[in-house]
Amino acid sequence: MNYIRKFKKNSKALSPVIASIILIAVTVAVSVVVAAWMGGMTIGLMGNAEQASITNVQFTGGANNQVTVTWTNSGTTSVTLQSAAIDGNTATLAATAGSSLTLTKGHQGTCTITYSDTTTFTSGTQYTIKLITSKGTDMPYTITAP
Repeated sequence: MNYIRKFKKNSKALSPVIASIILIAVTVAVSVVVAAWMGGMTIGLMGNAEQASITNVQFTGGANNQVTVTWTNSGTTSVTLQSAAIDGNTATLAATAGSSLTLTKGHQGTCTITYSDTTTFTSGTQYTIKLITSKGTDMPYTITAP
C-alpha cells in the first residue's frame, strides 16, 4: 500500500496548456483532411457540369414561326439538346444543315426552333427562347421580334 502512494506521489501528468495545444493541433489536422476531401469531391462534380449557352437568335422569314439559334459549348463535356421552348410553350427542335444537336467541348452549332403551326411572332414583342439539354440544363435567351 505504501508503494502505491509513493508511485502516485512521483507521477506527473501533462499540463492543461500542453493538452489543449495537442487537442487543437489534432482538430486542425482533421479539418484540413476533411476540407481537402470535400474540395476533391466538389471539383469532380463541377467538372462534369454542362456549360453551354445561346449566343445568337435570328428570326427566319417565310413561315414567320421559326428561329435559328446559335449556341456554344464552353464546358469540358459534350452537350446534347433534347427539347426547346418559346415563352414556356414546347416548340419543335431540329438541327440545321451541317450541324448537330450534340456539341463537343469548345464547339458552336446552330438549330432551328419552330414555334407551332398556327402561331406567328408579333413584331416588337419580347420572347424567351429556351434550349433544354439531355441532362436538364436550361439555356434561356430573351429577344424582341423585329
